[in-house]
Amino acid sequence: MRAAVIATLALALTASLHAAFPLAEATIDDLQRRMAAGELTARSLASAYLERIAAVDRSGPKLNAIIELNPDALAIADQLDAERRAGRVRGPLHGIPVLIKDNIATTDRMETTAGSLALVGAKPAREAQVVIRLREAGAVILGKTNLSEWANFRGNSSTSGWSGRGGQTRNPYALDRNPSGSSSGSAAAVSANLCVAAIGTETNGSIVSPASVCGVVGYKPTVGLVGRSGIIPIAASQDTAGPMTRTVRDAAIVLQALAGVDLRDAATGDIPAGFDPARLSQLTPGALRGARLGVLRGPFGFRSWLGPVVDTAIEQLRAAGAEVVDLGEYAGLRQLSGPAFEVLLYEFKVGLNAYFAELAPGARVKSLADVIAFNDAHAAEELAIFGQETLVQAEGKGPLTDKAYIDARTACIRISRTQGIDALLARHRLDAIVSLTTGPAGLGDPVYGGASASTGGSSGLAAIAGYPSVTVPAATVRGLPVGLSFTGKAWSDARVLELAADFEARTKARREPALLPSVDGR
Repeated sequence: MRAAVIATLALALTASLHAAFPLAEATIDDLQRRMAAGELTARSLASAYLERIAAVDRSGPKLNAIIELNPDALAIADQLDAERRAGRVRGPLHGIPVLIKDNIATTDRMETTAGSLALVGAKPAREAQVVIRLREAGAVILGKTNLSEWANFRGNSSTSGWSGRGGQTRNPYALDRNPSGSSSGSAAAVSANLCVAAIGTETNGSIVSPASVCGVVGYKPTVGLVGRSGIIPIAASQDTAGPMTRTVRDAAIVLQALAGVDLRDAATGDIPAGFDPARLSQLTPGALRGARLGVLRGPFGFRSWLGPVVDTAIEQLRAAGAEVVDLGEYAGLRQLSGPAFEVLLYEFKVGLNAYFAELAPGARVKSLADVIAFNDAHAAEELAIFGQETLVQAEGKGPLTDKAYIDARTACIRISRTQGIDALLARHRLDAIVSLTTGPAGLGDPVYGGASASTGGSSGLAAIAGYPSVTVPAATVRGLPVGLSFTGKAWSDARVLELAADFEARTKARREPALLPSVDGR
């Protein structure tokens, strides 16, 4: 009875939100058609989304997905409208409102803090390559999204979606549920229609996990496809930025704008000579027909009652014409956590200190050691919920020439690539590997932190390998969304996207969130 009442309330609230916001669930193609027809302008779009943010994020349900608004957003929109009137349209992102995660550097009037009070006032000397490309493509950057502080690489039992600067982001499907991390604000904002698209970053699960529990598409590219300069780092071997949207096509359009060489990021030098970014958004219809897919079942830490969700997804893939091979579990995953964490600790210290070295003069912290000291001095604001054990461990690491680092990185490549994804794809002649992305969102808990919110996750293999992975809404479990991930070999981004797009078109599993206080979930 209670579940029926909640379902009825959800439908009523969703209808109310639609009525209040006529652009709900609008796609990039929809909005471009309307701007071309003169029905909308970049300014009217930006204004509409800013009003939506005021109604849903700042008041009302108080989603708290946005850490800061861009005071120049409307002026940028006006400039883009003038260009359109003059006959210049930069591309499909011209005039489209976008939010970016607060670990992505801008040199405008916004901060770049990774959610940490230690970086308030620290000005980057240059903008991130991702920002440069978005601006060149004509996107209107509305603001920055909240995140798990330091991209969830700070301490034990962290609370995903919480930062000292931004507070706690809430899940748009049930406000008492955790939005997952670390691109929590980006996922929640896209899901609640606070923007058309958002940019997240991932080291391991930080795009796909929040996308899954917030019911949106999250795309983690092959590492090196999108330049990382100007992004506050965790690990150079795994970090990447990627789009978070409500449809696969929108993700592909944004990815196409972001992809390409970054002269300040050596990893982009690995982009194959024949790689065509335009191919990313072509999304061949019916891509699942004749495709060969392997279902990986773990070990991912999922609850047993999620088995039927996977089985239903397999039936849907087969109905679409795909040949599906059950891969069972990959035992190598159990060997990855130790060396993977060791790699992150080493690379975090080196990468973060390099980022600090490029800040404009006047920053209050200039090293990882300074961050640790700042947090100790401001413990009431920064350390009241969880600690900074991870930062302390990273500070204790040496250079990347240490044998411990080299051995750990070698093990990661062998287990995740050579014996992992590459071997599975070749042995079973697969186009991609599919798996449940996460379980439904766990309850947010500032007492026990992430331990109570963990519902399992399959991101590790693709993340550690540096290979492409996309999550697409696949099902709803007691009112909470669950995503299905498609993972491919390096540089198979276009293929992974079109497989996911076909699954999305056939299942249409995305449901707009009703911003309920709670659900009758598990």
